[in-house]
Amino acid sequence: MLPLPALCYFFKYLCCCFHAFFLLQLCFDLIEKWTSENLRDWVMGREVGDLSISGIATYQPSDGTMKLKMAMAGFMSRVIGRDVSYEPSQMVLTAGVTSAIETLCFCLADHGNAFLVPTPYYPSFDRDMKWRTGVELIPVHCRSKDNFVLSISALDQAFNQTRKRETKIRGILLSNPANPVGNLLSRKMLEALLKFAEEKNIHIVSDEIFAGSIYGEKEFVSIAEVVGSEDFDKNRVHIVYGLSKDLFLPGVRVGMIYSFNENVLAAARKLTRFSSVSAPTQRLLVSMLSDTRFIVEYIQTNKKRIRDMRDLFVAGLEELGIKCTDSRSSLYCWADMRNLIPTYGEKGELELWEKLLNVGKINLTPGSACHCIEPGWFRCCFTTLDKDDVRVVMERIRKVVGSRTSCG
Repeated sequence: MLPLPALCYFFKYLCCCFHAFFLLQLCFDLIEKWTSENLRDWVMGREVGDLSISGIATYQPSDGTMKLKMAMAGFMSRVIGRDVSYEPSQMVLTAGVTSAIETLCFCLADHGNAFLVPTPYYPSFDRDMKWRTGVELIPVHCRSKDNFVLSISALDQAFNQTRKRETKIRGILLSNPANPVGNLLSRKMLEALLKFAEEKNIHIVSDEIFAGSIYGEKEFVSIAEVVGSEDFDKNRVHIVYGLSKDLFLPGVRVGMIYSFNENVLAAARKLTRFSSVSAPTQRLLVSMLSDTRFIVEYIQTNKKRIRDMRDLFVAGLEELGIKCTDSRSSLYCWADMRNLIPTYGEKGELELWEKLLNVGKINLTPGSACHCIEPGWFRCCFTTLDKDDVRVVMERIRKVVGSRTSCG
């Protein structure tokens, strides 16, 4: 077995790679069908004036064309619902949400400044936000007894402890819906967070990339809706969104910053020169997102398929004695394997992870990669599978941990 520090680096690298390349398959058939039926319109353009190579071969605005911004605004309103509308002029388009988050870090913080991030959080935030900007991420630990829901008291404690180190805190990074847990922030909590940000004079960055992947009874509330309906300081609120999850297009590399702060928007527009979306990609997405019938059908089908696969996968884990948190959003389940790790701690968690990987040929994301304070939790991505795959996965898990589940 590798030494613990080397193993930690190795599994974080593996988790990022698998996340990037094998995340989404459930609705790829719908995308393929639409593309094959609309290929000519995509290349040539539907409008008479677009029947020219100049529409995709010439320079376009580095922060995105207004046509795509308008199409994105309509798509987001349809995804989120609840009469939430978006102003295209407040959008900055980037080459993926990774670029969007990094751009916001450059706009809001200096090297050595910090952001508070509720845990467990998406492992690649450590890469996306820190590597080039030099900012620090401060974990705000949430616990299983609270279903890993953030509390203001935990946030305040992390804020005060960080300030004692004389580290300047520039903002809070939220993942709503949460990755990896899949829970949602309530309107009441969003209001409390906005008040907290005003009191502490910091910003809020809300990553809402899973906003359209809600499949339970609980409704998703965007921070855009809350800040627009109450008397809060909008200049502190910045939203990131993209099409890699809700539209299953990670390779297209389209992300978005939505901000109410004109200074942030101006700075972000300049930085998009280094992360702009290609003109052919923008034309494709304008056609796709403007096809209302396709988008409505896609959203409905996508939610049903995610829900069905999630229920099937969780039921399989429960037959093995493995329970998951109660979640009805995103593309993962957050599985409790605390009774399966050989020793309580990160070392025991990584031993189980290595056995699942090398013996079972299954790559789950260990909770320690997500900065989870409780060893033994794992993120399982079920949207890479079909129904037959689920049976195979469960049998492999059974072979690896069956003796422990039968004893537990």
